[in-house]
Amino acid sequence: MKGALWLAWRQQRLLILAGTLLLVGCAVWVAYQRSGMVQLIEEYGWVPCPGWNGECEGPATFEIMDENTGRIRMLGTLGLAVPALIGVFWGAPLIGRELESGTFKVALTQGVGPRGWFAARFGLAALFAVLASAVVAALVAWYWLPIANTLDGPYWHDAAIYNATGPAPLAGALFALAAGTLAGLLARKVLPAMGAAFGVIGTVMLAMTFFRTSWIDPETRITPGMTPKRRVGSAWSTGEFGYLTPDGREFSINDVCRTSGEEARLCMEEHGFVSRFHKVYPSGDFWTFQWIDTALYLGLAAVLIAVTLTVLRRRTA
Repeated sequence: MKGALWLAWRQQRLLILAGTLLLVGCAVWVAYQRSGMVQLIEEYGWVPCPGWNGECEGPATFEIMDENTGRIRMLGTLGLAVPALIGVFWGAPLIGRELESGTFKVALTQGVGPRGWFAARFGLAALFAVLASAVVAALVAWYWLPIANTLDGPYWHDAAIYNATGPAPLAGALFALAAGTLAGLLARKVLPAMGAAFGVIGTVMLAMTFFRTSWIDPETRITPGMTPKRRVGSAWSTGEFGYLTPDGREFSINDVCRTSGEEARLCMEEHGFVSRFHKVYPSGDFWTFQWIDTALYLGLAAVLIAVTLTVLRRRTA
């Protein structure tokens, strides 16, 4: 290791080593907590059944869920926060501190061009950011898996699980680092850059959450007449319930037949409804949503990196 990469390592090694120690500590804590959960599962001979199914209820279920659900959500919330932490506390100072102190001029006099200097600094930070996000995502998924999608425990679509597992958090970490880096370059001061990075990263993550359900159509589950409806199970309910006419027209339960049992049957006959419908996203849609998120985050990261290189070249010309 030499040149710009050696300098990047010297300047970032404390962050990398501190982050590594935190990840090791987190892994030890997860291993300890999960081993206790698995021991309880083995002692009770408990077999989880995904969804709100009555067969799961009982002392064993509630003890296992009560002791671990909160901890899993806490770990998932950490995973959700990782991209923002990377963008604010690593991305914003990555170049912003160098510009604020003027030390970048020294680096550029050592035979290293602006692009090489940026590539070494950003590349090293990106490598660790993606690896750290991958470790946290793996820990969340590993801890959650034995009780996944059970009763009131975390489901795949809960923010603490969805935003902390799968490939999307890794791409999100890269986007956040790129956003923080560009903020530092534009602001030239660390504190304003950190505030701007937090605002941009938070806005994008909220937008992704808000618009996610508009990217793919939900599955429409149809129940003929008054036959028992299919359980929601581990699916993500959209909250859209209603009735169907023979020609397939949909009528929301919010507008008509807001009843149940015999009253609902009579109301259906009166309006000519032949079936009921319920729109959900099956658990398999987790991966569809994840890959869409991943593509969007990577696209945004590529744009931000391109803008950063353009601005950096102009400012150091």
